[in-house]
Order: sequence, then C-alpha cells, then structure tokens
Amino acid sequence: MELLQSILNIFAEYAILLFEYVGVGIIAIAGIKGLVNYVTRKPETRLELAKGLAMGLEFKLGSEILRTVVVREMTEILFVAGIIVLRAVLTVLIHWEIKNEETQSSI
Repeated sequence: MELLQSILNIFAEYAILLFEYVGVGIIAIAGIKGLVNYVTRKPETRLELAKGLAMGLEFKLGSEILRTVVVREMTEILFVAGIIVLRAVLTVLIHWEIKNEETQSSI
C-alpha cells in the first residue's frame, strides 16, 4: 500500500509541475501577444489577453487541485484551499470581462 502511495505522490508532483509550467507558458505567450497587439493598436487586444490569462489560470488552478492530493496537514489544506479560491475568483472575473468585451465588440 505504501508503494502505491509513493507512486501516486510522484505522479502528482510531476503532473503539478507540468500544469504549472503550461499555465505560466500560456500566460507569458498571452502577455507577449497582448503587448504586440497593443503596440499595433488592434481593437481585440483586451479580449485576446483576457482569454489567454483565463486559459493559463485554468492550468494553474488544476495544479492546485492536484496539490491537494499530496498535502498531509490541515494548515497545508487551508493554504491550498485559499489559493484555489483566489484563482477561481480571478478566473470568474476574467470570464466576466471576456463576456463583456465580446458583448461590446458585437454591438
């Protein structure tokens, strides 16, 4: 049983790292694209940047959810839960912004 727990912990750690790197990469690429779009004065700059940030945050949120698999103490669980709540709120706010931008651009 301890072997299975060790395998799960190792798999979860690698999955967490993968999701973290993918999320950071998506956010960085979205930021660079947003900067280029801003400099070239494209009207859809805010919408594309918000979509990229939302996608990156989804991966980061996934890594935090996976992190709950490997925590052992209640303080760690509360800390991870706080991070999950903050990232979820950010995601909701960004999706709200995307919806408003799409509504305004279709008018």
